[in-house]
Amino acid sequence: MLLSNYLFFTTTCEQALDFYTCCGLGKMTEVLRYGVDGMPVRNETMRGRIMHAKFEGPGILFFASDNDDAEPMRGSAHILQMTDRNRTEQLFARLAKDGKVTTPLGIQPWGDYYGKLTDQFGVQWMLNCPV
Repeated sequence: MLLSNYLFFTTTCEQALDFYTCCGLGKMTEVLRYGVDGMPVRNETMRGRIMHAKFEGPGILFFASDNDDAEPMRGSAHILQMTDRNRTEQLFARLAKDGKVTTPLGIQPWGDYYGKLTDQFGVQWMLNCPV
């Protein structure tokens, strides 16, 4: 058994996955598009948008798609267990671009270097690095 997140965007899935690729998290390894290669399309505004994508990188696996009826993301976050403080700082800064930092990176009461943010696409990220 493996638990993986599935992110639902309204129309920005491709931009979000491109952003995560630029941040250094990984890349799309599978993609199906509405109205392409025999895939169904509910309405023309969704044609060519991502129906299903798999995103993978070292220690990363999640899925994502565009859904014109998607609810705003809330109540869930990706937590990245980091091993290098410099890498944690770099990745946190990249993910925070045009987003909102909710807990700045810092040593927390449990002793780890931790921060939390919501990226520009509404996805929450927590980065935790043991000191």
